[in-house]
Amino acid sequence: MSGVVSGAVSAPLLSVEGVAVELPTPRGRLRAVDKVDLALAPGRTLGIVGESGCGKTMLSRAILQLLPKRARLEGRVMFGGRDLATLDPESLRRLRGPELAVVFQDPMTSLNPVLTIGTQIIETLQAHLGMDATTAFKRGTELLAAVGIPAPGQRMRQYPHQLSGGMRQRVAIAIALSCEPKLLVADEPTTALDVTVQAQILDLLAREQQRRHMAMILITHDLGVVAGRTDEVAVMYAGRIVERAPTPALFARMRMPYTEALLAAIPKLDSAPHTALPAIPGRPPDPTRPLPGCSFAPRCRYADELCGRAKPALEDPDDAGAPYACWHPISGARTSWSASSP
Repeated sequence: MSGVVSGAVSAPLLSVEGVAVELPTPRGRLRAVDKVDLALAPGRTLGIVGESGCGKTMLSRAILQLLPKRARLEGRVMFGGRDLATLDPESLRRLRGPELAVVFQDPMTSLNPVLTIGTQIIETLQAHLGMDATTAFKRGTELLAAVGIPAPGQRMRQYPHQLSGGMRQRVAIAIALSCEPKLLVADEPTTALDVTVQAQILDLLAREQQRRHMAMILITHDLGVVAGRTDEVAVMYAGRIVERAPTPALFARMRMPYTEALLAAIPKLDSAPHTALPAIPGRPPDPTRPLPGCSFAPRCRYADELCGRAKPALEDPDDAGAPYACWHPISGARTSWSASSP
């Protein structure tokens, strides 16, 4: 595991304080993120996990200040002692790259299809580090080699469509790492890739994060991705954090039934052929029609009248550094899954 800090706890590099995001829709205002609090220390890795539509990508865009124009943001996003929500566009532009970088899930939408790979890397290095073209080309070649791209000098002269999906994602990672950022946000970085390439990209991100002592947020729908690759996991549902814990502690003793359901949905290598995967019944709630009680209650097998009436707060009653939002938490470990599982 990367970025483990012993002794005194580092001061947060990133602090998300009461962040909420609302979007206008024809059906009313959609609350995509609902009062989220998070903190991330330098050199640490946080995994944010949840189903599609749970708000994890919108939360990352709030952190990056890349929200849609009509979105309304509440709360504070403190990064290095600065509230990003109060910075002007030019200050944000100078911040992105040298301090804050992102890798999106689809490299074909994050890379410019009409510019060569080299042009895109060189422009980034010149804009943020002031390098001349010759130095930037050399540095770009070194970056491509560092992320495992063969014949990097040749690739610098090629266009994105000439590379495979895995190679394009490696280029996107090289660009994100080019200015040595303090924080990298990786938003579903392996979704469009096949399984073997997924593992390579995740291992590459973990290696570079550790080597550069860089903080990282890894966003995914798959609990298996964060196991062994993160220091802490935050589970999101219906725009809220419903469970947060150090990664080994989460897999050893998860408390939230939704987390249990996510884990049960992961394919097991020792399962018999054609074994049906357990599915979470029902559908996620309509974010334009918030429920009075626990948002997961209509799909939860442990729910009762209290769950439908009152919304549980994210609390840590055991004082174990592992808060959860549930009226009826799971009392013991119900799985043999370990944090070292692939």
